[in-house]
Amino acid sequence: MTRYAARAPAKVNLCLHVGPPRDDGRHPLESLVVFAGPEAADTVSAYRGSEDELSVSGPFAAALEPAGSNLILDALARLRGQIRVRPERDSPISFELRKALPVAAGIGGGSADAAAALRLLTREIFDLPAHVATDIAPQLGGDVLACVYSAPALMRGDGDEVVPLLKGPTLDLLTRGGLPAVLVNPGLPCPTGPVFRHFDALEIYAPLEPLQIPDFASRTDLIDWLAHETRNDLEAAAVDLVPEIGFLLEHLREIRGARLVRMSGSGATCFALFDHMDDALLAQVGLMKQAPHWWVRATRLGEGV
Repeated sequence: MTRYAARAPAKVNLCLHVGPPRDDGRHPLESLVVFAGPEAADTVSAYRGSEDELSVSGPFAAALEPAGSNLILDALARLRGQIRVRPERDSPISFELRKALPVAAGIGGGSADAAAALRLLTREIFDLPAHVATDIAPQLGGDVLACVYSAPALMRGDGDEVVPLLKGPTLDLLTRGGLPAVLVNPGLPCPTGPVFRHFDALEIYAPLEPLQIPDFASRTDLIDWLAHETRNDLEAAAVDLVPEIGFLLEHLREIRGARLVRMSGSGATCFALFDHMDDALLAQVGLMKQAPHWWVRATRLGEGV
């Protein structure tokens, strides 16, 4: 039995600009997304088994919905429904998910898991063209396509329009060393739906302009631009619903060397960016001592796999 494994790294929205809802109730957005290193990732394994099944382990396994409703099995079903399979491609697949990322946390954990499953199925098990995974990904959810690429990208539309950064100094900064960061979740869920509904109730819409990513010569310049020219429009709504997020943000801002502090996605995970990885590692040690119940990971943000 050959077993294949893939990382499902956390997705981090370095910024998230959200427009007012359209007639269909969905929100257009502009976001620059990056991915964490192995310190902040789930792991998906797959092999040919006796039946299609998913087993889940890890520190956040209990927080998931029943395994049968997981996006991983949905990805397999949709793949089978969209390609003309040979008999061996219809053989049962068993998955194992080690859930190390918090759930409903604004870092795309479930989407990353589905994307990792798609990469395994298309590249390793069924030997399918790369476009099969990217064709199926948008059907599974707004973040899944970005997670299939698992590389610095702009997310637009409903999140299903993904434009990877293909060249230039900024991409080099994000893929050759990345942004030193610490990710922190206060141990509280922050589901996306209620955050968007409260965001609409607040009516705090800002103009939604296409993000233009300049060429940055240094990590410091990139962080300065993020701090002064971008934002997370959902942050105020999430803080209203989960006040602990506001406390966490203030706590991170007090950390020595923290250059930018922001919430990722719809929360509750927040991040602090640093100029040097040593500062991020020191922040991790301090945070784990001060708040042992928080999920804390120092990592580099850039290319995930």
